[in-house]
Amino acid sequence: MMNNGRYILQKTKGTGEMRTLMGDPWVRKRSSDLKNYHTNYKRETWTKLSQCINHEGLNVNGKVMKPVLKERFKSFNSIFDEIHKSQTTWVVSDEQLESELRVSISAIVIPAYRSFMGSFSQVFTPGRQTEKYIKYQPKDIQNCIEELFDGNAAQLSKKR
Repeated sequence: MMNNGRYILQKTKGTGEMRTLMGDPWVRKRSSDLKNYHTNYKRETWTKLSQCINHEGLNVNGKVMKPVLKERFKSFNSIFDEIHKSQTTWVVSDEQLESELRVSISAIVIPAYRSFMGSFSQVFTPGRQTEKYIKYQPKDIQNCIEELFDGNAAQLSKKR
């Protein structure tokens, strides 16, 4: 919806005759729709991931609940892998929209993940246990986000 809406809006705005025909209220409504599509996409896709790295429920009587923490990291890894696998095959044809999406995703995920890592990564025994549960560093997450929406053909062939 974002791709199509953005394309139609740009074509309408770019042609004075078309904009006059459609009218400013129509243009404002479509612009508002695009913002809503973006907001809904972030909520539907990234909220579940954000819940994995929520600090709530991890401390009981001042102690970190290690089994819950392990499950949160495992869930984060699994959900993030699923989103990445799927959305690297998606194509966002408008470079500005693609950039806006990546920036907004990074603004949601990176600070929350960095905070979560900073608060809880030291709970694990260094070495094997850390590697088992902490699959990504914040920079890795950022790199993966930069791969989204490229329509990666290699990912498509793996799905088949």
